[in-house]
Amino acid sequence: MSTFVLIPGMCHGGWCFDELAEQLRSRGHRAYPLTLTGIAERSHLLGGGVNLDTHIQDVTGVLTAENITEAILVGHSYGGMVITGAADRAPAERVRGLVYLDAVVPGDGDSCWSLVTEQERRWYVDVVDSGYATRPLPFFDPRATAHPLASLLQPLRLTGDLAHVRRREYVYAAGWDGESPFTPVYERLRHDPSWTTHAVDSAHNLMRDAPQDLLRILLDAA
Repeated sequence: MSTFVLIPGMCHGGWCFDELAEQLRSRGHRAYPLTLTGIAERSHLLGGGVNLDTHIQDVTGVLTAENITEAILVGHSYGGMVITGAADRAPAERVRGLVYLDAVVPGDGDSCWSLVTEQERRWYVDVVDSGYATRPLPFFDPRATAHPLASLLQPLRLTGDLAHVRRREYVYAAGWDGESPFTPVYERLRHDPSWTTHAVDSAHNLMRDAPQDLLRILLDAA
């Protein structure tokens, strides 16, 4: 049995992993889909102080409260920022694997803003009236809500090299309509022997558009 902690991308709650979590549990694994502070059912907590550190604490707090060890952290899109920071800050025994789902893979000092293209940056600055959050795009799930802007701008500070993480996987969505901001990271990682990479014929929302491929990859990671 493995334990998966599932982190959504921008504007999405843990609900985006409902089907995947059910499939993992039916095969004997534990699955914790998380909603990050300020989003979805936690949108009432949105404010100027909600940033990347807040979201990393959301994950490390669950690892501690549920006494999870040997977790596989799975992050979609923006969630790559969060799982990287959580793996760095949590005690080594808490995390054994990282799976990035068409996601950013940051280093020390990177922000989501610095890692994406100008097209994504134009989206980020389309903020709600408070100025605290980026609006969801029109084609998102109707349940999508605004996303805390500070979490996209704050640089990630890493204290180590994540050498204790024994398995790292990258799942690339090869079916974008137009340029994918994640192509450069996929091309870099697929030549790195310390990574296992997968290219899936899917749009960016892998959970919705390629659920069986994604389930197979996570079961292999387990």
